[in-house]
Amino acid sequence: MRRILYRPDRETPPPTRLPLAALAPDDGWCDAPDDPLYNRPVKLPYAARAEAMWRSDALYDLVVVLGWNDAPVTPGLGSAIFLHVAGPGYAPTEGCVALARDDLLHVLGEADTTSRVIVAP
Repeated sequence: MRRILYRPDRETPPPTRLPLAALAPDDGWCDAPDDPLYNRPVKLPYAARAEAMWRSDALYDLVVVLGWNDAPVTPGLGSAIFLHVAGPGYAPTEGCVALARDDLLHVLGEADTTSRVIVAP
C-alpha cells in the first residue's frame, strides 16, 4: 500500500498511517503501455490513454495505490491497480481489489506503508 487518494468533496481524510492526497477533477492515471508515464498519475486531458480518477460514481472516493508494477514500471505488466470502494453487489473491477466502504475504512485505519494486499486464487 503506497498511499491513499480521496475525493475531498465527498470524503474527509480517513484516519490512517498511510500518506494521503486529495484528488482533483483533472487527475488521471496513465494506462498506455507505450507512454513514458505508464502506470503513473497524470493531469487530464492527457495525450495518451488515461483513466479518470475523479469519477461520477463512488468507486474512487477512497483509493489505495497499490505497489503493483511500480518499482520499476514495466510496460504492459499492468497499471492502475488499486484498492477501492466496491460497486453495488460487488460488481467486478477491471483488475483492482474492492471492498465495501466501511470495510475499506477499517482496513485503512489499521494500515501503514508496510501493509500488503495479497490476492490469492
